[in-house]
Amino acid sequence: MSSATLNAPTTHTAPTYRLSTKGIIRSEWHKLWTLRSTWITLITASALVLAVGITMGSTYDGDDSEIDTIVFTLFGTQLSQICLGVLGILVTAGEYSTGMIRSTLAAVPRRAPVLWSKAGVFTAVAFTVSLATNVVTFLVAQIWLADTDKELALTDRGVFGALTTSAVSLTLLSLIALGLGALFRSVPGAIGAFVATVLILPEVLSMLPFGAVDTAMKYFPAQAASSLGSVARVEDAIAPGTAVFTLALWAAAIMAAATMLLKRRDV
Repeated sequence: MSSATLNAPTTHTAPTYRLSTKGIIRSEWHKLWTLRSTWITLITASALVLAVGITMGSTYDGDDSEIDTIVFTLFGTQLSQICLGVLGILVTAGEYSTGMIRSTLAAVPRRAPVLWSKAGVFTAVAFTVSLATNVVTFLVAQIWLADTDKELALTDRGVFGALTTSAVSLTLLSLIALGLGALFRSVPGAIGAFVATVLILPEVLSMLPFGAVDTAMKYFPAQAASSLGSVARVEDAIAPGTAVFTLALWAAAIMAAATMLLKRRDV
């Protein structure tokens, strides 16, 4: 071996990294769980459902016998819906408020995979937490509801299905909030839009004396969600399967609009 060869400088090739869907999802997973707001909102959402369920079960005296047992037990989901909606908004709009979105989109120039990875990770977490909370709340509430007309077992027909569809409705409503966060890029603006369009607007429209409005109202997100989470069929409401499909369409439409604007707008 010649001295020229021995004295030649050693060159190192920099490692190359390939952007993959798995890597993007892993990144969004870590970002979600390293935020303090994630733990606070999820714990608060679960605690509210459980606390209200215990209160309803321990104070039941037979006066609300006409209310479906699952609806009665999970009355607190009306509060957890707001918590999960806020978390969904923070997942998207929160990055704009901190400026981290610039780094995120610089790493993933195609942009769309970022939003859909956020949505996928959030959907999995929201559904899992909601379903686990519903099951635990139901079982705990049954400690006081045993030997009453609201006594049910988890294995009774329709019970687990009602607990599951309740979790589905909470998840899809929260996914709508996530999409609004991406559309508005502002946490206060998205929260205002979510509360106004999902909770307030239907109540305002219900005051109009038109039959067509009443029919259309059944397909609004909050009204469609009210068809779910019940063992018995809810009167004057769309079928549970139709309700899930309706909520999924709302979420898909808002996410599609958010994806289109994410690609076209500057950060």
